[in-house]
Amino acid sequence: MLTTYLKKSTHAAPLAIFRIATGCMLFLSIVRFWANGWIEELYIKPKYYFGFYGLEFIKPLGNYTYILFMVCAVAAILVAIGLWYKQAIIVLFLSFTYIELMDKSTYLNHYYFTSLVLFLLIFLPAHRYFSVDTYRNKSLNFSYIPKWNIDIIKFFVLMLYFYAGLAKLNSDWLLNALPLKIWLPARNDMPLIGWLFNYKITAYVFVWIGCIYDLTIGFLLWNNKTRLFAYLSVVIFHFVTAILFPIGMFPYIMIVTALIFFSAQFHQKIINLFNQWLKLPAGFIQNNQTFIYKPFALKFRIVILSVFFLVQMILPFRYMFYPQELFWTEEGYRFSWRVMLMEKAGYAQFTVKSSNGKAIVVNNLDFLTLLQEKMMSTQPDFILQYAHLLRDYYHSHGYPNPQVFADVYVSLNGRIGQTFINPKIDLAQEKESFKHKNWILPLNYEIKGF
Repeated sequence: MLTTYLKKSTHAAPLAIFRIATGCMLFLSIVRFWANGWIEELYIKPKYYFGFYGLEFIKPLGNYTYILFMVCAVAAILVAIGLWYKQAIIVLFLSFTYIELMDKSTYLNHYYFTSLVLFLLIFLPAHRYFSVDTYRNKSLNFSYIPKWNIDIIKFFVLMLYFYAGLAKLNSDWLLNALPLKIWLPARNDMPLIGWLFNYKITAYVFVWIGCIYDLTIGFLLWNNKTRLFAYLSVVIFHFVTAILFPIGMFPYIMIVTALIFFSAQFHQKIINLFNQWLKLPAGFIQNNQTFIYKPFALKFRIVILSVFFLVQMILPFRYMFYPQELFWTEEGYRFSWRVMLMEKAGYAQFTVKSSNGKAIVVNNLDFLTLLQEKMMSTQPDFILQYAHLLRDYYHSHGYPNPQVFADVYVSLNGRIGQTFINPKIDLAQEKESFKHKNWILPLNYEIKGF
């Protein structure tokens, strides 16, 4: 059965359009990032950076960071037009992922999603149709590709939505309408509909629609009969979230990405319009050649992509190996498609003491930016990294054998704040690992569900 499925073919137009859209969206995102001065603000000005565990060597490159963004932008254009695609997609994946990993203060789910999509595209023949590569070398031009090449992108998008829906099956979201019950009233100044956000029932409507949408939209998009309705839902849903919440390019990325579910005929019409606009010969997009992988290349891709999806299916559930509330400790929270599920506010004050009796209460803004301090004050791995930063800094500035103690108070989803970190623990002596951080004090409330 698997062998039969792997032999099925479909028109390559959807994958070509997906390649073009992905490259263009990434290019626009980089231009937007640059134009807003965020490269300088996020990757040049800070004195210190919070690396991901095990990847701390990935850091901004000083002023050369601009070159990194430039390389990423050029690679995005090359991918979009399909020029030197095999090399360009690898460069785009590596440069974009490097940018994503430079400082986890800037972590966003859609950055992670984009990196994974780029990884998938490395193994797909997205340049075999309607690309500069095929225009220059007609032997590369194929109108048909294996059907699974498109299905794995569809499945990945479906999985993203479904896991986001599963994450919403918790008591705070469904029963307490949190955190939307906190966020929506802040938008009551919106024209026409702002007054609706003053009512609690509005938040409940939003959270239930959001949960049902995430759990079902992937399946509805895949079904021919419900696809048009589903896509209109995607447009409306993401357009509304773009208006209500400052989440950057994510809504537009998902609107464009969902086009992959439409039929090959739909994408062929778009290709035909492009072809006419560019005044290219009709034969460029009209041939009956089918791309077939060589046996080793096919087996290699099956192994790589099987491992990829296995990891993606398991990774979001790693939080089950940790003893405390996920939203509180955030151990296993990242890379699990948990989108806009909580509102956390924190206050963190650090005291450094040395063996010679010297002590100092740290001003966090002497070391961190406002964004970094905000992220640090509610996330344990940030707090530990910052404590080690302070330990090393003060050790080199006349504080022998420094101890670092943290007084941290955090409020989760509007609840009364409580002590987050055991203030008696010397964080300078604690080591980072994937193990549970037993110096995190337990949440005084229970949140049921995923």
